[in-house]
Amino acid sequence: MKLLLFFSSLFLISFGLLGQHIVPIQATPHELTKSSINDYRKTYDNESKAVITTQPVGNLRTMAEWEEVQAICITWTSYKSILAQIVAEAQSECEVIILCSNAASAQSELIGYGVSLTNVTFVADDYNSIWMRDYGGNTVYKDYVDSLILVDWIYNRSRPDDNTAPDAIGSFKNIPVYEMSQSGSDLVHTGGNFMADGFGTAFSSELVDYENSVSGSFNITVKTPAEVDQLMEDWMGIDTYVKMTVLPYDDIHHIDMHMKLIDEETLVIGEFPTSVSDGPQIEMNIQYVQDNFTSVYGTPYKIIRIPMVPSTSGGYPTGSWGGASYRTYANNLIVNKKVLVPTYREEYDSIGLRILRESMPGYEVIGIDCDNSGANIIGSGGAIHCITKAIGVEDPLLISHQELPNTADVSNPYNVDALIMHRSGISDAILLYKVGLSGTYTSVSMSNTSADNWAAEIPAQSAGSKVYYYINATSMSGKNQVRPITAPDGYFHFEVSESVGVADVEISFGRVFPNPSAGLTCIELNNTREFSGTLSVYNVLGQELETIHAGLFRGNNRKYFIDVSNYAAGAYQVVLKSNAISQSKPLLVYK
Repeated sequence: MKLLLFFSSLFLISFGLLGQHIVPIQATPHELTKSSINDYRKTYDNESKAVITTQPVGNLRTMAEWEEVQAICITWTSYKSILAQIVAEAQSECEVIILCSNAASAQSELIGYGVSLTNVTFVADDYNSIWMRDYGGNTVYKDYVDSLILVDWIYNRSRPDDNTAPDAIGSFKNIPVYEMSQSGSDLVHTGGNFMADGFGTAFSSELVDYENSVSGSFNITVKTPAEVDQLMEDWMGIDTYVKMTVLPYDDIHHIDMHMKLIDEETLVIGEFPTSVSDGPQIEMNIQYVQDNFTSVYGTPYKIIRIPMVPSTSGGYPTGSWGGASYRTYANNLIVNKKVLVPTYREEYDSIGLRILRESMPGYEVIGIDCDNSGANIIGSGGAIHCITKAIGVEDPLLISHQELPNTADVSNPYNVDALIMHRSGISDAILLYKVGLSGTYTSVSMSNTSADNWAAEIPAQSAGSKVYYYINATSMSGKNQVRPITAPDGYFHFEVSESVGVADVEISFGRVFPNPSAGLTCIELNNTREFSGTLSVYNVLGQELETIHAGLFRGNNRKYFIDVSNYAAGAYQVVLKSNAISQSKPLLVYK
């Protein structure tokens, strides 16, 4: 009751101070009191909508966030100074569609913020909140690169007006909207908890399974996790659905608050200090992904760490009311050649923005303050990604290429393969490469090796060379596209090094953390080659209590996890044994 009164008071204060009702990304107290969404469904089902409620037919492909977009959608409501900055930056890259209650009023307010309206359109319709990412329609293509459609889930909040946004925007853009609302296909989901690679793999937290189970308390057809997977495949072409354990201190459980897929094989992951907040569970989730899934190229995902930001007092999220907000750089928006990033304080922003610029060459990375007293949107549970939704272009020219690795080969040419697709077919493709950033690009015609596959070679280079390259393709209809989309300013690259022998590297422990620990504990091993052995926990009497891993240990350094919450308080040893070594690390457990 105290929490309910506090929330209610907070909403009244926010409304009085800002002249507008701020609905947080979390469920409000009113929504939390509902055991189902009966009231929501009554309004939802009675709306007059031009949606399609049968399953789309064709080879379906859900768009990745780094693909070419024709429009970014926002809702013109709370935090308007932040929305105005998004509009100002995005309209140079694509159309900005603004869902609003009154077009003339929204236009006047934007002009008041000093924003030009050269590529902005307004759609007048009802709404409940600002969180367009969660309730906006998802871009899906039939036959991989043809027939753009929007697929709409049931929004996991009792906000009926929000859930009509895909229909309003789809009707405005003349894009068919397929709505998953009928018995059996009535899927509850949210856009902040979904990320796709453009080739049938998607990531979410296990929130999606919970909300579609009997425990979720929604008035829908109860579904098993396997049935959720099947619906995602049937309606969106997702045939590999990676679902990770929810984080204990992120109360909305949306993955866009701590991770970002920036290409087919690279994950940017929010990093807490050792043993702090959600850090241990994030590490466990990423290890789960690396142990069980590969990129579309069949390779392990590349992981790039980016710091999570503490409060001004130095705190991180703890799950208790009044704790620090979830300050993250992962909650950014890729809009063609720009990346709009939430920022907080200069001492952290300079690091976060630098990491993104280095990881995404050629992109214009732009910070937007999300943590100041006048527009503290991060305090409401979200940031830039949460309040925007992209619509892909009508006729994507899809180029997919796995960046070449560094090599010691100075004798043989370097083969560049790419998947290139357009609904009209591909007229020609060109590989452009240069040696050194200051070099001049040389073009090489790519050959159509089979179906949609194209290839060309970069000549062998001397040791010490740094090679930069990109791909340019033109469709039969005349459309042109490059990959990376930021080329020639952006590029793929690799280095040619001296040939050296592969030396055995000593196998050793890295960190054991947190230490002392009362729960989930991470054990790092440093090894660059495979070996066989055991990793176990022993008590002070030398008795083995638990085998963490036995058998083959993969190379490239690994993390292993144990839960010591059932251990008695005291001292233990984590022991690593193989034919060649026996090493140990102390572990203290407290209650």
